[in-house]
Amino acid sequence: MNRASALEKTIFPVMAPTVVGIVRAAPDWLLETATEIRLRVGQGLLIVAGNRDFTLGTDGRPVTNMAAAYICRQEDLGQTLQLISRNSLYAFEEEMRQGFFTVQGGHRIGLAGQAIMAGGELKALKNISAMNIRLAREIIGAADKIMPYLVAAPNRVYNTLLIGPPRSGKTTLLRDIARQLSTGIPRLNFSAVQVGLVDERSEIAACRDGIPSADLGPRVDVLDGCPKAKGMLMLIRTMGPQVVITDELGREADANAVQEALHAGVSVVASVHGRSPEDVLGRPFIGELICRKVFDRYVVLGVTPDIGTIESIRDNKDNEMRHLHKNGVRECG
Repeated sequence: MNRASALEKTIFPVMAPTVVGIVRAAPDWLLETATEIRLRVGQGLLIVAGNRDFTLGTDGRPVTNMAAAYICRQEDLGQTLQLISRNSLYAFEEEMRQGFFTVQGGHRIGLAGQAIMAGGELKALKNISAMNIRLAREIIGAADKIMPYLVAAPNRVYNTLLIGPPRSGKTTLLRDIARQLSTGIPRLNFSAVQVGLVDERSEIAACRDGIPSADLGPRVDVLDGCPKAKGMLMLIRTMGPQVVITDELGREADANAVQEALHAGVSVVASVHGRSPEDVLGRPFIGELICRKVFDRYVVLGVTPDIGTIESIRDNKDNEMRHLHKNGVRECG
């Protein structure tokens, strides 16, 4: 299935019809590489692809003259919001409070607008003025290059932390890591293992009614929409995984759950926003995991020259660089 066909079945049904018509008419090369669709009231409709963004005209073609651009209207965002919520925003109160929706296919739609505060806490958003539709991408084999550093025959999985800035491909890699661990890797003499996946934002497994739509292999149990900390401990108690996978560690409870999993003899593969282990070190809670060297491997991702570039793979126990790219050239490992 090509990218346009995938979008036709997942994201187009929850976008305003006018916007769908324009995006559908965009060049195939742009749709194949698109990572985001951005709508801002009073501004041009944008498609982000790689490290560039393109403003679309009314015919779907990229334009450089803003006079030829399609200017997003409040109506476009309102219609999209109604389609996402099935005309019942009240039922999606928690999503509105968090500022994002996740829809079929694992696409995440971020919102910006006027904040409603109560008691010093964000309660909801209203008067939505901008949307960022982050397009999920399932790439079978995306993790091929890093799997030799993450596993050892016959069934050992190194505790691994993926570190990268937004849009660096962390979720795409986690999805394929789960699939490969669940299926087995004959070329590495690695046997399949039982995997527990906590998908708090419904992006990794792209569940629909609790059933993954992404290819995760035959041995993955998914807790969809569950907070990471609670989900990790729940899976360990109920499903007996050998590996737990989750994304975007950040809270104190997340750090505690990682350590509980390791104490239970369960390997952990997770991700965090950052640019290096040293960058993450300065953050509360997750930085403590770095200090304690609870992870065996750090995989650092970047966005240049391309999204998903593996900048380095570090062995945390001896601080040895297993894999390093400089200017696109592999230097060691």
